[in-house]
Formats: sequence, C-alpha cells, structure tokens
Amino acid sequence: MKKSVTFIALCVLCAASAFAQQAKYVFYFIGDGMGLNQVNVTELYLASLKGRIGIEHLEFADFPFSTFATSFASNTDVTDSAAAGTALATGNKTKSGMLGMNSDSVAVSSLAVWAKNTGKKVGICTNVNIDDATPAAFYAHQINRGFYHPIGVQMAESGFDYFAGSDFRRPEENGVELHKLCADNGYTWAYGYEEGRTKWQSADKLIMVQRKDRPRNIPYTIDRTADDLTLPQIVETGINMLMKDNKKGFFFMVEGGDIDHACHGRDAMTTIKDVLDFNDAIKLAIDFYKKHPKETLIVVTADHETGGIVPGNGSYHLNLELLQHQTCSTDAVTHKLNELKKNKMRKTWDDIKNVLSESFGLFTKVKVSWRDEHALHEAYEAAFEGNAKEENWYSTNSALAAKARDILNKSAGISWASGSHSGGYVPVFTLGVGAEKFHGRLNNIDIPEITAKIAAYKK
Repeated sequence: MKKSVTFIALCVLCAASAFAQQAKYVFYFIGDGMGLNQVNVTELYLASLKGRIGIEHLEFADFPFSTFATSFASNTDVTDSAAAGTALATGNKTKSGMLGMNSDSVAVSSLAVWAKNTGKKVGICTNVNIDDATPAAFYAHQINRGFYHPIGVQMAESGFDYFAGSDFRRPEENGVELHKLCADNGYTWAYGYEEGRTKWQSADKLIMVQRKDRPRNIPYTIDRTADDLTLPQIVETGINMLMKDNKKGFFFMVEGGDIDHACHGRDAMTTIKDVLDFNDAIKLAIDFYKKHPKETLIVVTADHETGGIVPGNGSYHLNLELLQHQTCSTDAVTHKLNELKKNKMRKTWDDIKNVLSESFGLFTKVKVSWRDEHALHEAYEAAFEGNAKEENWYSTNSALAAKARDILNKSAGISWASGSHSGGYVPVFTLGVGAEKFHGRLNNIDIPEITAKIAAYKK
C-alpha cells in the first residue's frame, strides 16, 4: 500500500512538473541578418554615447539563458533567408531559395501550424513585406521564394489570426487580387497603427499594413515619420489581438527584417537603429512575461548574419559616438542627391558638402581628411556626370552617398566583410518557461523543435 501511494505521488509530481514546463504564450523573435556582432556593435555604440568604454545592455541580450547556433543550408555553407527561415519555422534543412519545403521539395509544416493545431492563436509579423521569405516560411510552401503571388494566396488561406508588416509585393495576378482574397477569407484590413488600434477589437482576423498615404514599404527606423508603422506598434496590436477571447494561448513570430536590409547596404547607423527598434518590440514581450511569468516563453534569435560587420578596423580605439551624427539612411541620402540632380543647374561642391554634413555629419561634426575629401569629390563628379551607382540586394545607391557612408563607418571604427550574408554564428537568447532548454551549441533546426516541446504543440 505504501509503495502504491509513493508511486502515485511520484506520478502526480511528474505530471505537475511536465505541466509547469508548458509555455502557453510563445514569442518567437527573429532578427533577420542579426549576427552576434550586430548585437555587440549596438551595445558598444550605446556605451560610447555615455562617454565610456564597454557596453550598454540591450534587454534581450541580458536574458538569463543565451547560446549560439549555426545557420548553413542543406546545399550551401552560407544560407539565404528562405532556407534559414524554413529551418527556424519547421526544423528542416532545405536548399537556399526554398520555402516551407525540405531539401526533397516536400512540403513541411511549421511551428505556427503546430500551434494552430493545438488550439493556439497565431500571429506572423515583420517590418518588411508580409510575403518576404522569413514570415512566409511559417505559412507557405514554395519551390522559389520569389513566387510572391502564390505565397500571398497561401497566406490568405492559412487561417492564422494576425499578420502585419509591409503590404504584398505582387497583390494581383491571373485575376486574383490578394486584398480581396484575404477579406473573403475573413480578414479585416487595417491601414496604419490608428486603424489597427481600433479594428483589433472587433476583427476575427486582422492584417495591419502601412497607411495608404505613406510609402507601401515601412521605412528604416532612422527614416520613419510619426505616420509610419513601427515594430513595437505591430507587437502591441498583435498582443491585443491574440489575447482577445483567448483561453488557450498563442504563438507570435516577429521578424526585425530591416536589420538585414541595412546590413546589405553596409549602413552601420541604420543597422543600429533597427536593432534598437527590435529591442523596443521585445520589451513589450518582456512586459507581457512579467504579467504571465509561469506561462510565457520568449525566444530571440536570427536566421543568419549579414554583412560581416566588425567593431574595429585596425586601431585599438573605436569612435562609435560619431555615428550619432547620421540622420538618415544611405538610401535616403541617395534620394536627396537624386532630387538635386533633377535641377538641371549643376550643383556646386559646397551644395553637396551641405547635404553630406546634414546627413552624415561630415565636415562639420566628423573630420574629413584631404584624401577622403578628394575621394568624395571624385565620387561627386562620377555621380553627377556619369551617374555612378552602387547596388546591393535591396537598393541602388549613389556612389557619392556610398562613399560618404564608408568614410563615416571608417571614422567610427566599423569594418564590413561584404554586403551579403555570412556563415557566422547567430545568437539565441531565451527567457521564461523552459528557457533553460536552449543550451550548448545549437543547429538552427534545433530551435523550433525545442520550442515545440516546451509549448506541447501537436505536429
């Protein structure tokens, strides 16, 4: 009898322990292109603003459990976002360019689908296009990440509860208009944060994108106005939407996509601003965790590193505080220069220096050597006479704007290996229920599997 009582007590204890390890609410943050050094550079920059050597801590980097993960694809050492997104979404390696499929081109389901199958609400959000590779990996199955319209159709048919980000890239094809298709499938459209704040209360399912009077694509944080969507606004609206009439919990994937775009442009200050925006979005999840500490898991990771950014370029001293004088992205400076060029009257070198001073702090707040000024003047001649340009994955910039960016980066002590992805380790930071399960060196396909076990999702 005594043995039976002991056995029953142990069973109850084990059951209680297993139950306690289940995360009812899961936040899954992906900083696109955010390698270890993107985090490090941002923390070093924040410390430099306070005039000291060291780091100023980002909230997510102070999570009690942290490790790192590999990111290679099944066919390439350096992954693209589609293969890496698929790995983080489904726990399957695949070929670069493929979405929601394994390397044999067989469709595989994602954490988001597993969560939905378990009765959870699901949100998929980003600050780039909602049909971009990383968010699409959670709801789409395509052989090519560039099949934007079919990806949009699968989003409309996913049944997930909340989407947000920049609008579709290809909203209409073969007579199928995606906005109408989403509405026909029960989605309410909200254009801008104010509409989103109102409509989540009555919507069964919600899609929130930019206001119609703003650019379709959400600008970089450094370029945003008060009328543009921000990642924290997207997360705030998402939490409200997912918590409404919800007794079973949610899975909420949030991508900081513009980190990757800025790194493709080798734009250090624009990168830092978007890492800070990502951190601000995570703060809202931390606030949520504080209210539900025994039911919430927060995972922060990245799909890959972009650019090969390094704090240091030969000197033992950094001058990262100089980056604060950059007031807009390199893309925005290119736009300013192109506007000047539209005026057929040739702009003087002094006119150009004023633009570079206002945009990068050069000449007035950042010293420019005679060699660098000569290089800038040559770029000015090439840009205005021969239309010299620099292209990256997401934008085409004036050679003059790119040269000015490079001079500011060099002055601050920043180096870049490339304008593309690298195979560097990505960070993994975790907080909450089951956070301790993420330890040791991980493969990116381990992350969704561990998350699913902690949340007890049905595959």
